[in-house]
Amino acid sequence: MSFTGFPEAALDFYDDLEIDNSKYFWEQHKETYTTAVAEPMTALTEELADEFGPAKLFRPYRDVRFSKDKSPYKTHQGAFVQVAPATGYYIQIGAPGVRVAVGFYEAASDRLAAIRRAIDDDLHGPELVRIVRKLTKAGWEVDGERLKTAPRGYDVDHPRIELLRHKSLFVGKDYGFDEVIHSPALVDRVRKDWRSAKPLIEWIDRHGAV
Repeated sequence: MSFTGFPEAALDFYDDLEIDNSKYFWEQHKETYTTAVAEPMTALTEELADEFGPAKLFRPYRDVRFSKDKSPYKTHQGAFVQVAPATGYYIQIGAPGVRVAVGFYEAASDRLAAIRRAIDDDLHGPELVRIVRKLTKAGWEVDGERLKTAPRGYDVDHPRIELLRHKSLFVGKDYGFDEVIHSPALVDRVRKDWRSAKPLIEWIDRHGAV
């Protein structure tokens, strides 16, 4: 099955799900989810697998065990290509359209410590600064969970304190409702953007090993 684009029905499905996040709605529209969301996302990631590797499609069901919000269904569909622990390439579709991201979304304490040591290093740290700067100039937004102050052992006046504060670090780009998301050309757009952010993945993978 080749990717032909996400149909408008995918966006409509998530618009409606945000209003009625119920089992009844889901069961009445499960076929739409399958044909307009899950199948196109599978086709898209399969066409990218030759370069980036196979993707995992996340389950559409929320884990509500420890959440005050008991809404049973996610209001977006994500897919993730893992390159290293919690590190890789991501794409999702939801009511706001399509979004891509690249980086790491969490790290065990020893791995995070290794990444911070590399950021602190006067050779490897500036390399990451250059990578992030280049990506932001290309339209990526830097995101991730951050400490409000300096991590233990690092000075608040450290020249790379903003990067050291990150507990997770990724860059994201919104395609929104751009017409490309409804066409086969989305494959090439995602491929180009993921490829441009590959240096970030390589840096994290190289310096996050423990």
